[in-house]
Amino acid sequence: MSSIAFSAYAPSLAGSARSSKWGFAKVGLATILAAVLANVLVYFVGDAVVGYDPDFIVLSNVSGAIIFTLAAAVVAVPLYGALLRFTANPVRIFKVISAIVFVVTTVPDFTYIPGVEGASNGQTAVLVLMHVVAATVIIGMLTRLAVPRNC
Repeated sequence: MSSIAFSAYAPSLAGSARSSKWGFAKVGLATILAAVLANVLVYFVGDAVVGYDPDFIVLSNVSGAIIFTLAAAVVAVPLYGALLRFTANPVRIFKVISAIVFVVTTVPDFTYIPGVEGASNGQTAVLVLMHVVAATVIIGMLTRLAVPRNC
């Protein structure tokens, strides 16, 4: 038998946030889906406007946009959930972390991408726009739909 006693009062992750009519898990899944769909839309509109060079491997197909957006969103959701549970000001902390991550992840768009075969300024602009769209959707949905109880 274990000598560790669990408190019936310990809040669950879902119980630490007011999530409109949704639970935190549903908000997280909706955020991931919305971010991926938004960047898929940006990918296809960007192709129609800019016309991607077939030699530019980064935008050779939509799967890259899906995978990288999915990865960012899948990391952001549990991070925000943990901040909701364990910090006094999760929204502010999440926005600061997100701003830092945004800057760090756009650095290759301005340093590495221009040297890649087939790269153009238009394609680079689409990549930066995808970062902006993903950040806007992820930060916006999480901080508006899953707010701390004390807000």
